[in-house]
Amino acid sequence: MNQSDFLKVVLPFKDKVFRLAKRLLVSTEEAEDATQELIFKLWKNRSKIGNYKNVEAFAMTMTKNYCYDRLKSKQASNLTLVHSNYKEKETSLDKKLEYQDSVNQVHQLIEKLPENQKIIIQLRDVEEYEFEEICKMVNMKPTAVRVALSRARKTIREELIKKHNYGVS
Repeated sequence: MNQSDFLKVVLPFKDKVFRLAKRLLVSTEEAEDATQELIFKLWKNRSKIGNYKNVEAFAMTMTKNYCYDRLKSKQASNLTLVHSNYKEKETSLDKKLEYQDSVNQVHQLIEKLPENQKIIIQLRDVEEYEFEEICKMVNMKPTAVRVALSRARKTIREELIKKHNYGVS
């Protein structure tokens, strides 16, 4: 596999790899390092890429495992908790601030979820993977994935309702 073919295969899912790494590692710098490391590993083993049915799913699994390893390592204590700015709607300043606050709240709630739920909600609701792909990536049965996703969404919904006292007159 030459460089051009490799880039055609890997570049379409590079941003998804970064977003998953960012979700797990929080630090933008760490996520960038994880993405670069993954691409390097894929390039090093490019002769084997053709053996995989779904290179993207394989890359996401590799990313998840790499991030877990980083978090378990001694260097994890040095990870900086830096939140990047997410793309905002072009509206008035008040709307932008309100939107950013909502996004930050949801991201903070996702961070508090158990690891399984955190990964599954990232893969399904942010990256928009199909359930079958998620099952392969996290090595879980479809029912378990659906239950974890449902619980994660329910937890976030309940926390947002509590925080904003929706429904209280």
